[in-house]
Amino acid sequence: MEVPLLDLKAQYKKLKDEIEPVVLKIMEEQRFILGKETQDFEKAVADYIGVPDAVGVSSGTDAILVSLMALGIGHGDKVVTTTFSFFATAGCIARAGATPVFCDINEDTFNIDCNKLEDILKREKIKAVIPVHLYGQVCDMDALLALQNKYGFFIIEDSAQSIGAQYKDGRQAGTFGEYGCYSFFPSKNLGCFGDGGLVVSKDVERAEKVRILRNHGGKVKYYHDYVGGNFRLDNLQAAVLKIKLKYLDEWHSMRQKNAEKYETLIKNKGLDEFVTPPKKVYKESGVKNYHIFNQFVVKVKDRDNLKNFLTENKIGCEIYYPLCFHMQKCFTYLGYREGDFPVAEKCAKEVLALPVYPELTDEQINYVVSKIEEFYRK
Repeated sequence: MEVPLLDLKAQYKKLKDEIEPVVLKIMEEQRFILGKETQDFEKAVADYIGVPDAVGVSSGTDAILVSLMALGIGHGDKVVTTTFSFFATAGCIARAGATPVFCDINEDTFNIDCNKLEDILKREKIKAVIPVHLYGQVCDMDALLALQNKYGFFIIEDSAQSIGAQYKDGRQAGTFGEYGCYSFFPSKNLGCFGDGGLVVSKDVERAEKVRILRNHGGKVKYYHDYVGGNFRLDNLQAAVLKIKLKYLDEWHSMRQKNAEKYETLIKNKGLDEFVTPPKKVYKESGVKNYHIFNQFVVKVKDRDNLKNFLTENKIGCEIYYPLCFHMQKCFTYLGYREGDFPVAEKCAKEVLALPVYPELTDEQINYVVSKIEEFYRK
């Protein structure tokens, strides 16, 4: 049996008859940039997230970058983020000209540790904080907002992996800070047919600033109020995303059910001494999308050998992420050393993502767990 980490062909097969006529119509009309499809998707996704405005952009990376630009963050500014995430989170801070400041994580959630964050805030002047709602679960936003009130800084939420994920009060990831940033990379729960992203804000004026910046800083053609960039979402991508959006909660539910199946099998087989499933911190609050499992990430013993064994048995798995930001070669100039963030460093040696996509079958899940059992019992 083969179990891919993600099977986008299975998803496309179900949506093909809806998607192809819409895409063909756009190609026949030859309208690709900032048209009706983009506007329609922006309205639909703003309603879904629960914000007054949403701005489609070219990628999740550009969503973070343009948000930094919109807040005027650049040279001389310091921005804190987790040391454990996809590279774009930290890379955008450096690209904006600001200085990345890294923080350790909570071992249960993999999200930024607000106690460690306050230690940083006490000793340094911080312009902004970028929390990452990693793998599909929201950070401790009560603690973060309390720190914002106490120390005064902007919040840009990296919600690239968490569109639709809910906090304990039901609010969605991306709706707490000055800006919320999302990615529509094909592997995301809501993925397009290439690169795409989104920026949202509770403040319509802030959203409008991003809308101007995404188009070279001008509202009127050839007249530029700011130095912006080419951060536009294509109509083709917007049209695909609008179709997929109506299925998103159903897909979240299917991922949650698959995660529950994994957890039950791991426990019943006595594998929990080797495998630690992700902790779902808001489930008891009664919210629907307490964790949307963009990735189902477990902590395991002997991770690298297990990964090799699963790969040999045609089971897709991946390490998100093997090397923390503070240990990346490109950030050596910041002066961090191995051992500075022990929790993140420990997690980087233990985490492994297993297949959890909606179309995954019970038979496939059973096979994955049986091979994990075989590895540890051999």
